[in-house]
Amino acid sequence: MATNETITAPRGFLAVGVKCGLKKSGNHDLGLVVCPSGATASAVFTTNKIISAAVQISKTHVKSRTIYAVVVNSGNANACTGQKGIAHAIQMCAETARHIVVDPHEVLVASTGIIGEQMPIKNVIAGIADAAGQLSDSESAGMNFTKAIMTTDTRPKTACRRIMLSDKQVTIAGTTKGAGMIGPDMATTLCFITTDVAITKPLLTKALQNAIGESLNKLTVDGLQSTNDTVFILASGLAGNRLLDSQSSDYKKFTDTLVDLCRDLARQMALDAEGATRMFKVIVKGAASQADAAKAARAVANYDLVKCAVNGGDPNWGRIICAVGSSGVKLNLPKMSCKLDELAVFKNGAPTNFDRHKAGKIVSQTSHTITVDLGVGKYCDFCFGCDLSKNYVTINAEYHT
Repeated sequence: MATNETITAPRGFLAVGVKCGLKKSGNHDLGLVVCPSGATASAVFTTNKIISAAVQISKTHVKSRTIYAVVVNSGNANACTGQKGIAHAIQMCAETARHIVVDPHEVLVASTGIIGEQMPIKNVIAGIADAAGQLSDSESAGMNFTKAIMTTDTRPKTACRRIMLSDKQVTIAGTTKGAGMIGPDMATTLCFITTDVAITKPLLTKALQNAIGESLNKLTVDGLQSTNDTVFILASGLAGNRLLDSQSSDYKKFTDTLVDLCRDLARQMALDAEGATRMFKVIVKGAASQADAAKAARAVANYDLVKCAVNGGDPNWGRIICAVGSSGVKLNLPKMSCKLDELAVFKNGAPTNFDRHKAGKIVSQTSHTITVDLGVGKYCDFCFGCDLSKNYVTINAEYHT
C-alpha cells in the first residue's frame, strides 16, 4: 500500500476537493482542509499593496488562538471586488464554520483566479455544503484538494516529510499552486502546509517565515506579484512530541525539514511555471553583502535574455554576466567567475576555453545550476528561475476573458 504524501498525511487533518462551477473547464475548484481537534496556525501573505478580500479577512482570522478549517477556491481571485467581495469572503468562512460548528473567525479563506470579477457566491455556498459532507483523511481526498487549488498549473504539486522528534514521528505535508505571477515577496500564489507537530504559535510563525524566506521567496517565474499570495501552516499537535516552545535541537530539526519541504514545492512550481520547459538555480558567491548576493541572484533569474537562452539550450554566459552588471551590486570584474554546473565558462574576468557542446548539454537539462562569484566579499545567496518560452506569452495572451 502506497504511503499517503498529501496534506491529509499528518494526524488530525481531513480534506476534500469538489467541483462547484467556478471554472469553465468543470474541474475541481473548491477545497476544504479541516482539523476537528483544532490547530495552531500561522500565515505569510503577499506584500502587494493591492490585496484580495480573502487575504484581508485571513490576516485577521489567523490571529485566532485556534483554527479549525481553511476554505479555498480557484477560478476567481475575489480581488478588487469592493465591499461585496469582502462580504463574500466573510460568508465563505461563515458557511464553512456553520457546517463544522465553530466560530467563523476560526476559519481561514483563500482564493485564486481572475481579478476583478464578483464571486458566484451561490455556487460557492453549494460547494461548501457538498464538500463538508465528503471530508476524509484519505490520500484521494488530499489529492482532490490539491486539484481544487490549481489554475494554469498542468500538474498537482505536493510534498511530504517525516521526522522523529522526542521519539515520536512528526509528519509535515504541503501542497501549492502557482504557474505565473510569481515574483519574490512572496512567491507562492497559494500554499497549504499541515503538520501534526506540537509547537507554540510564535515558534510556528518563526519557522514558517524562515522556510518561506529560504524557498518560495527565492523563486521567480516572471518577477510579478499576485494580489492573493498566501501560505498557511496548520499544526494539530497530535504527534505527541514534547511541545516545541524553545529554539531547541528538535525545533531546528523541524525548521530544517520545513525548509526542505518548501524548497521541494518551489522546484515543482518552477518546473511547472507557465510555458516552462526547464528550471535553473542561480548561486551568487563572493558578494560584499547578503543583500547584494540576493539582488544579483534574482537579477540573473529574472533576466529575460538569460531565460530565453535557457529555453534554447544556449550556454550564453555573457547574458548572465550582463544581468549581474546591471543589478547595481558591487563587483570586481578581474576576479569574477561563472560556472554552468561544474563547468567554468568565465574566470578572472575573461572567458575560458570551455567545451561549448558540453555547456549546451548542461543548459539543456531539465535543471542546472549557474554559479557566479562577484570577487569582492564572503556573502552568498540563491534564486530559482525558469526558462521563458513562446508558450508563456500564448498562455497570458489568452488567459481571462
